[in-house]
Amino acid sequence: MPLFNRVTIVGLGLMGGSLGMALKRRRLAKTVVGLSRTPATLRRAKRRGAIDVGTTDAAHAVRGADLVMLATPVDTIIPQARRLARHMKPGSILTDVGSTKIRIVAALERSMPTGVAFVGGHPLAGAEARGIEAADAHLYDGAICIVTPTPHTNRAALRRVEQLWRPLVGRVVRMSPREHDRALASTSHLPHVLAACLVRAARPRDLSTAAPSFREMTRLAKSDPDLWDDIFFTNQRLLLGAMDQFSRQWRALRAMLAGSRRAAFRRALAQAKRTRDAIQDR
Repeated sequence: MPLFNRVTIVGLGLMGGSLGMALKRRRLAKTVVGLSRTPATLRRAKRRGAIDVGTTDAAHAVRGADLVMLATPVDTIIPQARRLARHMKPGSILTDVGSTKIRIVAALERSMPTGVAFVGGHPLAGAEARGIEAADAHLYDGAICIVTPTPHTNRAALRRVEQLWRPLVGRVVRMSPREHDRALASTSHLPHVLAACLVRAARPRDLSTAAPSFREMTRLAKSDPDLWDDIFFTNQRLLLGAMDQFSRQWRALRAMLAGSRRAAFRRALAQAKRTRDAIQDR
């Protein structure tokens, strides 16, 4: 028995397309509707098994949906949500996969039409590639999905969103929007900035013989700049704090190396190893 009769996915790139495939693989929705501005994207999404029905008509896409998932860049989520919510039925739920949450939740949670609930969400999954051709039915397998309730969140809608994600990911975690953005500033947004810095710091003539460690650590630099620019600037203050914390650690290690404090340097590396060993890899 499907959890939802009709789910609409807005945005059929990597995240939205993968979600559609996963919903259909797990049979969590009777009908998956896709909304895109581009008919060719809808045709590819249907051909890849990400959606059952596709449309470029926003009102038609969300009318009758039990749940609408926004899988578009973070700077488009607020205006899109406000436009789409006007056409959603009472009792329906609007949620998202945005990588930042403070601004989105604050703007939307208390501005929905009567009977429409908003629940912030963010599955911690992704890849450097974009578009429906990069979609993968197993993208979310083993991932963590964070939902970001506040005292104003509709509890029944929150439980429904968690029910949607639990069969698709390894774990569903509740965090406040601020807790989410602070954590992701350090563990997601900062690593993307560091990857860009590493590439920029390397001498071009050395890149042809780059070691595997360099290639692994700079993989994130291959991500779409337009997408990540939006994420960085919607989490600007907390990302700056994470960058400052990194800078303090960098300066401390640099001082140990410059001062030939080998034992202290080794202890710092050992402490980092213990911390990293405690993190479970997918």
